[in-house]
Amino acid sequence: MARLRLHSFALTTNNITYAATGDVLKYWQFFPTQIPGQGIVPVWGVAEVVDSAAPELPLGTQVYGFFPMAETLDIAAKSIAPGVFQDMAPHRQGLALVYNSYSVVKSQDAQASYLRSLLQPLLATSYLLCDWLADQAWFGADQIIIGSASSKTGLGLCKYLAEIPDRPFQIIGLTSAGNAEFVSRAAGCDRVVIYDALPQIAQKPSVYVDMAGNSAVKAALHQHLGQELRHSAAVGTSHWDKFAPTADLPGPKPQFFFAPAQIAKRRAEWGPGVIEAEITRAWKRLAAEAATWLDVVEHAGLAQSVPLWQRLAAGDVPPNEGHIIRL
Repeated sequence: MARLRLHSFALTTNNITYAATGDVLKYWQFFPTQIPGQGIVPVWGVAEVVDSAAPELPLGTQVYGFFPMAETLDIAAKSIAPGVFQDMAPHRQGLALVYNSYSVVKSQDAQASYLRSLLQPLLATSYLLCDWLADQAWFGADQIIIGSASSKTGLGLCKYLAEIPDRPFQIIGLTSAGNAEFVSRAAGCDRVVIYDALPQIAQKPSVYVDMAGNSAVKAALHQHLGQELRHSAAVGTSHWDKFAPTADLPGPKPQFFFAPAQIAKRRAEWGPGVIEAEITRAWKRLAAEAATWLDVVEHAGLAQSVPLWQRLAAGDVPPNEGHIIRL
């Protein structure tokens, strides 16, 4: 057993998605409370070992991973690789392994920890989406449309798709009028289209990757593209307040993309540790240029997470900002 005290964690629309899909995707099961059916919102951050019965985790060790939005977390630590531990707490068994693993942090640089907490989880999903789309031969699409391209996961997917040599598709970033300039400058799309201009998208073989969960936009795009839409992937709910079940849409039925499933597939195909190394190289590659499109904003104290959460849920946080709660 080891007790971890949080130093800092990132708070993004990704955490809003965890809450919005907490029942369906079991996020509430990671950090349950004493009230049945309730849990603490998960966050990604860095913590210090302040009490330990595990010889592999001496006092003062810093670890990165999946934490409750709280001050401390007790884990039943089991070493699964050098510098990597898994929480063997009974209530976390059967949940996705990627969320139960913790890595020792060697660098003491706070800004590096902030970028890791902000970008690794989101850009890992971006990379896995790109890898999965490649696995499907891009569904034969001539264009890949990324909804909420201003989100960090959407921006990351645009950037990873842009790296594909001799790619057979165009990258279209879909965003609001207010974020169009940011997406044009930062995301590397071939074209940026605002939500009010969906009819400008060509009616040809397409894939839609929905980061927003805005049912009205999804319905309009399905109506516009019809059978030319070869796949519709649901990833996030950055527009959680506009989410509603969609039924009887033209074209393919939207399917949820669950990043841990692609990790498990690659682990089975490539062997342990390979996909994790690829993800690390990929997110660090984009993090190295993050200063050109990301401003890290630091907040002191756990109580500051409440007003920030309200701003994130209301969509009032600019896409160029990345927010850190420092305890």
